[in-house]
Amino acid sequence: MTGIAEVSVGAAVVCAAAAVWLTGGPGPGARRAQLVCAGGGAAGTGQPPPPTWKRVSQTWERLRRLHGTRGEWWALVAGAVVGLVGASVVPAVLGALGVPLVRGARRVGAERRTRERRADAVIALCGALAGEVRAGRQPGEALRGAARDSGGLGDAQASVLAAARFGGDVPGALTDAARRPGAEGLLGLAACWRVAVDRGAGLAAGLDRLEGALRAERDQRADLRAQLAGARSTAVLLAALPALGLLLGTALGADPLHIVLHTGAGLGCLLVGAVLEGVGLWWALRIVRGAEDG
Repeated sequence: MTGIAEVSVGAAVVCAAAAVWLTGGPGPGARRAQLVCAGGGAAGTGQPPPPTWKRVSQTWERLRRLHGTRGEWWALVAGAVVGLVGASVVPAVLGALGVPLVRGARRVGAERRTRERRADAVIALCGALAGEVRAGRQPGEALRGAARDSGGLGDAQASVLAAARFGGDVPGALTDAARRPGAEGLLGLAACWRVAVDRGAGLAAGLDRLEGALRAERDQRADLRAQLAGARSTAVLLAALPALGLLLGTALGADPLHIVLHTGAGLGCLLVGAVLEGVGLWWALRIVRGAEDG
């Protein structure tokens, strides 16, 4: 019993430390709370402390912002809480191991959203450039106006606009800008520009066709992602079934956490199951991503 109590105390300390770190550490709010508890008022100003509802609102807003910036650390907090309930340090260790995995998943999602925004900006650039050319502007001047309005060139805008302003290699600059993920449509814009300048073809007509092709490709990709959303959700749901089983067993009074965390057979099953679960989820999501990339 003494060992279990020590483990419980250690898990509680880990959980409390993680919660304090997530909520911003011992900053001015913590010092103000110490002064208030010591009878010094609101940081020595003589003002009463803010009402409870305001403190709760501020805490909730801080947690919401932290979820968007440091969401991966909630895996550690969840592991510490489960370790506190199950009187074991194993869940806390697994939560710490899950932090880089969650961080990688969040990074992949952020990169995908950046790629999609960049592709939308390229489509907007093609449409805006076609409108500028139809309005009677020269290609270089039209490109400067369209790039300023749409932002489709991103961080490569300076080099492309410099080439357009001083008679440089605009198709080459566009080809270099197209190397960024999501900006592949700029290759088509470079081809349209080269054909229009070298052969005198209509730039606006080529841009219209390019914009239509890029928009159709984006819509097809979005439709395919919507069709595969069911498969992705099913894989995640199946991965969560073991945790649901543990919760159900605990609700029925079977105490599965004690068996899993405090017996050799339970720890072995936990290890093998976690490995198989992770490999299975990774493989299922890899299949889904492969189908999305086509």
